[in-house]
Amino acid sequence: MKKVLSILFILAMMLAVNPMSVSASEHSSEQVDPKAVIFEHLGDTYGWAAPFSHSTYIPLPVIVRDYAGQWHVFSSARVEHGASYNGFKIAETGENKGKIVEVKADGSEYRPLDLSITKNVAALFISALVVVLCVMRIRHWYRKNPLKAPRKGTAFLELIVEFVYNTVIRPTLGKKSSKFGPYLLTVFFLIFVMNLLGLIVIFPGGANLTGNIAVTMVLALFTFFMTNVFGTKHYWKEVFWPDVPWWLKVPLPIMPMIELFGLFTKPAALTVRLFANMMGGHIIVLVLTLLIFIFGAFGTAVMGVTTVFSVAFSLFMLLLDTLVSFIQAFVFTMLSALFISLAQESHGDELEI
Repeated sequence: MKKVLSILFILAMMLAVNPMSVSASEHSSEQVDPKAVIFEHLGDTYGWAAPFSHSTYIPLPVIVRDYAGQWHVFSSARVEHGASYNGFKIAETGENKGKIVEVKADGSEYRPLDLSITKNVAALFISALVVVLCVMRIRHWYRKNPLKAPRKGTAFLELIVEFVYNTVIRPTLGKKSSKFGPYLLTVFFLIFVMNLLGLIVIFPGGANLTGNIAVTMVLALFTFFMTNVFGTKHYWKEVFWPDVPWWLKVPLPIMPMIELFGLFTKPAALTVRLFANMMGGHIIVLVLTLLIFIFGAFGTAVMGVTTVFSVAFSLFMLLLDTLVSFIQAFVFTMLSALFISLAQESHGDELEI
């Protein structure tokens, strides 16, 4: 730890005594807009910033349907930096800021049907591919070595699978574990991989997937459907006719309304919990990093000290976010297993383990 702090201190001092770095930092501090930088990193874009460059983007396919109903497919590189292509451009102001719009003949902007492969969509494909490769790696090992324990990375993956299955899924679902286990393990690994890739600042990382409420909402809806579609008759009976005094059910269905409302609060809680925790972690790291440029205007000494503390705290937060990435995936899986198990009860009996 002492060596790490010493290296950070030396780098900060080198930055502080370098006139070119100072002038560049002061120039950047005058132009930097913390709000714009944060939203740029946390938001979705049509291109992926190239490693160590914010002016060069890895193009992604844009797929839109125009006002006349015709489909257009082209590279996002054609509409970068305010350029337009076939009447399409990325809006720089207004309610469609940052989105593809079509400029009609009268000069008005039309928001077309947009099925583009944005950064978040591409990151979701990459995350799913990583999960599939991890699972296939374990499967491939046991097909070739059915009586041997795996080693190295495969052993670590198996350790995580057994930990989640034996700690959460089996104790909660009992004999129904084999039925819902594949879904819950898939959810855990997908969230875990998305969280980890979001902490990597360069391609193929950097996409704030779990900090996007649309992504967490879809994951929560999957749990919602798994819970209610496979719910038992006893579960639905407790929703519409719970075992409470009759005056709580007729003439006003007070308890049935509460139970029905509870069906939707569960996925809402899953959505907000994952979104808020991961978004908060990303914002803290970005704010700590931006302090270097903000305080750069106060002189070299202030900038040097700020750099040391900002980098040190940013590294600490990244390490903490790595732990939080696992915890949030674990908590989402645990709550999903709990909600599913409550819908699997039959006549109030506990699930057999």
